[in-house]
Amino acid sequence: MNKTYLNEFHSAHNGNLVDFSGWEMPINYGSQINEHNEVRANVGVFDVSHMAVFDFLGGNQVEFLRKLLPNDVNKILNAKRALYSPLLNENGRILDDLIVYHTGNNNFRIISNCSTRQQNKLWFNENAKQFGVEVNFQEDASIIALQGPNSVKILSSLYSIDLKNFHIYQDDEVMIARTGYTGEVGFEIISNQEKGLELWNHFISKNVRPIGLAARDTLRLEAGLNLYGSDMSIDNHPYESNLGWTIDNTDTNRAYIGKESIANEANTKKLVGFYTEERGVLRAGSKVYFPGGEGVVTSGTWSPTFKKNIGFCRVDANYPAQGNALLRDKEINLHFCETNFLKHLK
Repeated sequence: MNKTYLNEFHSAHNGNLVDFSGWEMPINYGSQINEHNEVRANVGVFDVSHMAVFDFLGGNQVEFLRKLLPNDVNKILNAKRALYSPLLNENGRILDDLIVYHTGNNNFRIISNCSTRQQNKLWFNENAKQFGVEVNFQEDASIIALQGPNSVKILSSLYSIDLKNFHIYQDDEVMIARTGYTGEVGFEIISNQEKGLELWNHFISKNVRPIGLAARDTLRLEAGLNLYGSDMSIDNHPYESNLGWTIDNTDTNRAYIGKESIANEANTKKLVGFYTEERGVLRAGSKVYFPGGEGVVTSGTWSPTFKKNIGFCRVDANYPAQGNALLRDKEINLHFCETNFLKHLK
């Protein structure tokens, strides 16, 4: 099994280690709920070095990425910025979701999910050749996520920077992006492992709590952020995955991969949020029902912030405000809403 360079820290600090897509990762350090609440109220630090970092060298990287991605990197050419996008195949189905970073002078980096790294490596190389672009997979990168309302204060003990959302800072040792997967103010810091260990130990010395993947999941669900492999996959197109906003057709002449296929999609399904005041968590695969239609749960959890059960489900597009589901042979009532619970339920 793969391990990140911080594996010894996780083992020595009560990390409950589990297999996550072939990586031994901490699911929690004792209490998922306490870790979740710490990020919402204060600050926490995550080891996400299992994710994949790709740097691109030479060639026409702008046109390569304008073909590769449905979101348009032309949006971020005027600064060092980041852009979220799905990655599509020729049929308009989702191969992955990722963030692409403009690191200056029309050079780019992509960070994608760990489970798709080999698939993506092949796909990037296949499509990069015609643009003269070299794909450089960073095997030993460190990725640390510092997240929470006090993350700015903690980061300022090392760096005097003021970043807007989805902007980046870069020097010879680190790239710091104002991004995250929690719905809170936060940063993701990419470096080599030696520098990563130095940063991690500094944050721990400042009493920043390490956070496991279980809290990361409840935090992202509350924030309405999709998880690849659960809320979207190779079986889905962007419009039925709440990702229509990432499809940029401003330049009608731009021919990105999957464009023709998704243009012909009938938008009969939609990914929406649900919550219930009743007891019991609806897990992925559970069916939901309403007059004239139905759907299936893609993610579900108990929300530590809102003290109720929430989740996402993919439903027929004509869904009403309420529905129901069966949980342990008992019918429970559901309220449908937008996926961002931090906005809807606050």
